[in-house]
Amino acid sequence: MARGFFQADGRAQADGRTRRRGMSGVSYLSGAKARIARAFTAVLAFIVATAGLAGCGTSDGLDSLAKSIDLSNVTKDDAIAAMLPDSVKADGVLTIGSETTFPPAEFLTEDNKTAIGYEMDLAKALGLVFGLTVDVQSSSFDSIIPSVGSKYDLGISGFTITNEREESVNFVSIFSAGMVFVTQKGNPRGLDPTKDGDLCGRKVAVQQGTAEEDEINDMNESCLAAGRQRIDIQPYPGQTSCATAVVSGKADVMDVDSPVGDYAVKQTEGKLEVVGGMHGVAPQGIVTAKSDMDTAKAVQAAMQKLMDDGTYMKILKAWGVESGAIDKAEINPDVDD
Repeated sequence: MARGFFQADGRAQADGRTRRRGMSGVSYLSGAKARIARAFTAVLAFIVATAGLAGCGTSDGLDSLAKSIDLSNVTKDDAIAAMLPDSVKADGVLTIGSETTFPPAEFLTEDNKTAIGYEMDLAKALGLVFGLTVDVQSSSFDSIIPSVGSKYDLGISGFTITNEREESVNFVSIFSAGMVFVTQKGNPRGLDPTKDGDLCGRKVAVQQGTAEEDEINDMNESCLAAGRQRIDIQPYPGQTSCATAVVSGKADVMDVDSPVGDYAVKQTEGKLEVVGGMHGVAPQGIVTAKSDMDTAKAVQAAMQKLMDDGTYMKILKAWGVESGAIDKAEINPDVDD
């Protein structure tokens, strides 16, 4: 998956397995239906205010957009749970680092601490297989990978699997997705990202530390080398800010992971639009410390169990992202960068 092309030089290496709970955890959704994440609600409210849209208010059906997945059929698998090292399971808690402003993968409800999304449901299912309580720690995106193996047991936050990253951490593949360009409905600026140089001189919003930021930086270098106008690159700390920039007209387009782009279009009732199709398809994975292959093997076994028994697909279908499903969880799969 395109999100999170980690660019830190050497920071991803985690030595040792000392656990540290850190900040108070993010709770999980329980009960019937949760409200939509505060961040995405803010975007929708902004769209209503600036574009005069009908039917997008927070009291007009948005409660049903968040999902509560029934995982009552998922129980502890003693053999798989035994694969986890004591350093992970001794306290009964599986601590996960996640940047929770990334719907529909992971985002917060209005209480600003309940994490929902398809990756959060997969994380909860993993905890059930391991017989552990899941504690999601809301973190800045670029701080997660360096903290896996010390502050966090796992990193789950839409991470793209790359050869460079696999030198520093282990990955267990769980999803496959690409990148898309999203603009205002009707493409008022006539964007054609498939056309060479079309983004030169344009205002492009990207999330910091992602493959999209890398991609746009590379495109900008090509623009300058060809004597064209530079791209006005607008980096933001969260995906919600990117969407806000597009709907407000501050940015012409945003470059984003395909599930997130599709979700933004759906949530705004078609007031945003994907242009140019999908590109840059790549696998996404759960991060474990490089020094801890035992945890990687346990996560791989648990994920494969969830794939085989149908829980994995049930979660993806509930969030409308089943097109990114894979049928085999692999440790450090071969990838093309």
